[in-house]
Amino acid sequence: MSDRASATLSDSAVRGSGRTPNRSLNFNLFAAVLLVAGVSCAVLVGGWLPDHPVDTRLFWTGPLLVIGFLLAEQLAINVDVRSGVAWTISFTEIPLVLGLLVAPFEVVLAAHVVAGVGTLLGRRVLNRVAYNAGLMFMEISVAFAVAHGVKQALGEDGPFWAGPFLGTIAVPLLASVLGLTALRIMGKGMRVTASLRLVGQTLIVALLNTSAGLVAYEIASTTQWGGLLIALVFAGITAIYVAYSSLLREQRDLEALSEVSLRVARSGQNATGPRNTPGQDEDGNEDDEWQLIAERIREQLNANRVVLRLRTDPQEPMRTLVAGEPLPGRPVVDSRVVREDPMLQLPGTHVRYFRVVDSNEDVTEALARRDAQEALVVPLRGATQLLGAVEAHDRLSRWRGFGKADIQLLRTLASHLATAVDNRRLLARLRHDAYHDPLTGLLNRAGFREAAAEPLRQHTKPVVLRIDLDVLSTVSDALGQAWGNRMVVAAGRRLRDELGPEVALARLEGGMFAALLVDRMADRAQEIAERLRSALSVPYPVDRLTVEASAVVGYVSTDESEDDPDVDVLLQRADVAVRATSEAEPVRSYVPSMGQIFLRRFQLVTQFRQALETGQISVHYQPKVALPSRQVVGAEALVRWKHPEFGRVDPDEFVPAVEATGLVDVLTDFVMDKALERVRGWMDRGLRMSIAVNLSVRTLADEEFPDRVATALQHHNVPPQLLTFELTESGVMADPERALPVLRRLHALGVVLAVDDFGTGYSSLAYLRQLPVDEVKIDKSFVLGMGTDLGDMAVVRSIVELGHSLGLTVVAEGVEDDAARDQLVSMGCDIAQGYLISRPLSEERFEAWLGARTVQVRGARDETVLTLVH
Repeated sequence: MSDRASATLSDSAVRGSGRTPNRSLNFNLFAAVLLVAGVSCAVLVGGWLPDHPVDTRLFWTGPLLVIGFLLAEQLAINVDVRSGVAWTISFTEIPLVLGLLVAPFEVVLAAHVVAGVGTLLGRRVLNRVAYNAGLMFMEISVAFAVAHGVKQALGEDGPFWAGPFLGTIAVPLLASVLGLTALRIMGKGMRVTASLRLVGQTLIVALLNTSAGLVAYEIASTTQWGGLLIALVFAGITAIYVAYSSLLREQRDLEALSEVSLRVARSGQNATGPRNTPGQDEDGNEDDEWQLIAERIREQLNANRVVLRLRTDPQEPMRTLVAGEPLPGRPVVDSRVVREDPMLQLPGTHVRYFRVVDSNEDVTEALARRDAQEALVVPLRGATQLLGAVEAHDRLSRWRGFGKADIQLLRTLASHLATAVDNRRLLARLRHDAYHDPLTGLLNRAGFREAAAEPLRQHTKPVVLRIDLDVLSTVSDALGQAWGNRMVVAAGRRLRDELGPEVALARLEGGMFAALLVDRMADRAQEIAERLRSALSVPYPVDRLTVEASAVVGYVSTDESEDDPDVDVLLQRADVAVRATSEAEPVRSYVPSMGQIFLRRFQLVTQFRQALETGQISVHYQPKVALPSRQVVGAEALVRWKHPEFGRVDPDEFVPAVEATGLVDVLTDFVMDKALERVRGWMDRGLRMSIAVNLSVRTLADEEFPDRVATALQHHNVPPQLLTFELTESGVMADPERALPVLRRLHALGVVLAVDDFGTGYSSLAYLRQLPVDEVKIDKSFVLGMGTDLGDMAVVRSIVELGHSLGLTVVAEGVEDDAARDQLVSMGCDIAQGYLISRPLSEERFEAWLGARTVQVRGARDETVLTLVH
């Protein structure tokens, strides 16, 4: 029959392969020519063959041949080779060779055409009737022409079966050649080697079937009960064919399942890395992988088209990928339209089989929109939600549509695919969380390291930026962590808007961000850094408030000598540049000298404890003198460090570093212990002088500090009135809610509290009245300027009057000449401190200074006091 040849054509193949109107037209023209040629051959062969005598047996031979052709076709085993091409194991040669032996040309032709066309019409395969009818006429004509020609050539001496044998063998060869020609016309041509191999396989099957038919005829005509024996033999052969086909199908199904699962796993690994990598087109690569998966499913099902609908990300719309014949019109992406499609109402997990011939009106319209006669649809359902669906349209090759094996395969494929996609989504979420900041959605430090590694190797002189948002901790403490987080999110959006989606951008921690600039953006690093700082410095609306903010930016360009730049090293250098920024210069580029400065600071911090233990750190004292009596009332304890490598290290260099690393408590306790030891020594000599110790902002936040002070006073047996703690105005006002409880406890102990550098901060009189302080120290910048600036003199006078009005002792530091001292005396200032009196001195030199510059006199309370001599 027409479709039993190795190169078979189906209704869907004709439509599916007609990718252009020209190819479809060419096939229709070829089918028409074949039909005309077949009918012509039948007429010519019928006139050439001798007349067959009329026999009553012909009345039942014809129907039997029709039944034989139908059974042979129904028992055919179709092994798909490729889309639209199959290797068919068919028994059609058996009724054909029997017909050549026992029936005339007209009967066999009629039986063949009736069985073939009837089957096509019964299965509503109408648009290839012309091709198949022409092929049927041609096959029977060629078979009888070859058989009759061989018989004439061999004469009566040759075997009776030679003509029917060769005539039958000619039919599959003819069908294969015509089928391959049709495929070539439709643009589905095969390579020559593949075509020859397919024809050879067809010839082998034809030889076996023809031989079996001849043997069956011989046995049935010469042996009693031979027909029963033949029936048993053919039943066994058919069973073997069916088993072989089933095993082959199972093997190919398992291969398809494995390949689809591996492709999904690979797509998950390739598509779940850190985003924001310049030059990456992850969505395009992922779509290519899914396209290959859809194509593999189509090949395995031998379908005209496979539509894969996926939503791998819940935040993104459903994607539609098509393998095979394109969908008519544009693919539907509107989720509402997809949900309302009657073929996509997908409760459960089973496969739906829709056909035009037995579907309701809504499904028929849905199939018409897809230009399909039949469709298998199965949902992809994950553990918690619907992931998408797979549609297979119109099975190719042979007459029959999708069968039970196809439905079972698609169900298993969908199950594997859904599990793989669900696992891929879980892996993607885990990898996303590992590489992204959960608050802003930007890369985190690990994600930035991963995203920047390849661009750093590929591009020349890329630039790494570090952007720090200021006042974040203040906002969090004042308004709560939620508002601080909102500022971070808003800052991230501003940075993304300025840099664009292609730049790798990360939130490292807190209000710290990092970005990677390459190509032309790297050449404009300074300009971009200024722009980012300006964008982050725009006030942030917080509820009904407007929060002022500022930012600093540091950036570093890779050194040309670095063959393999390290992301962490560049981030560290950019961090150094950020630390080097100032109010006057909020954007800084890294230079190697900065690294030396911070390396030295690192060394100082790491060696600090050892320096305390080995005596490198000592306490110096600067005397304080009462005005106008010139009585030495005490001293300020000042820490000094004599480093074995760096020499004398200025306190302004190492004290901030010690504070930043949390070692300030150790330093404060060391200075306090030395100061109380000195006071105890003076008390033993009958001198009552106090010592002032500076407190850090971090110490004011330490709730255990007052307990340590009480313990130290008791240990040295020193009255608390002889210990003064100096704290900066700005330090207290930075966090008064945390500092006030500690200050009140210290004041309750009886120690003296003094506000240092008064006048330079931003405190108000109301805050000053709340603080439990006993002294204010006028900042030396005002004292030094009194002689040349009337404004500074007015400030000093105001502070003296304000302090006295609040009952506070007023101390002026930075007194360096007699004129300044005399002015302070006239203003009523209580105590003076400065180079006019003495520089800070070591313990031994301070004792020597006391002996040389002061005289002992008896005080009003009969105690010994030291008075400064001229």
